[in-house]
Amino acid sequence: MNIALIAHDEKKELMVQFCIAYCGVLSRNNLCATGTTGKIVSEATGLTIQKFLAGSQGGSQQIAARIACNEVDMLLFFRDPLNPKPNEPNDANLLRLCDMHNIPVATNIATAEVLIHGLERGDLDWRNILK
Repeated sequence: MNIALIAHDEKKELMVQFCIAYCGVLSRNNLCATGTTGKIVSEATGLTIQKFLAGSQGGSQQIAARIACNEVDMLLFFRDPLNPKPNEPNDANLLRLCDMHNIPVATNIATAEVLIHGLERGDLDWRNILK
């Protein structure tokens, strides 16, 4: 599976802790991330991550393009709901694309854990049929 990782600044440490906890599952998949998130997670976990530009520099749009081309199977997008971001229209576009292309998406750690456990059980194998 191709898993994309994005985390707002206030959620980057949470993403790191999540990836440490589920390193075994994540290591068996192809990971990509926005630049800063990918760098921090890779350094903390040793996971191989394809890094795009920083989110504010277009990395989110690069991931959005991959979603639109059916090259992402799951998006883990830890958002900060309390502090508005100048690039929130890009965030809404990412979520819209996930809805359009039936990409499982988690915007918080609780949903991310459900998706990771489902991935581990094989519940997301239907994504392979779509390819």
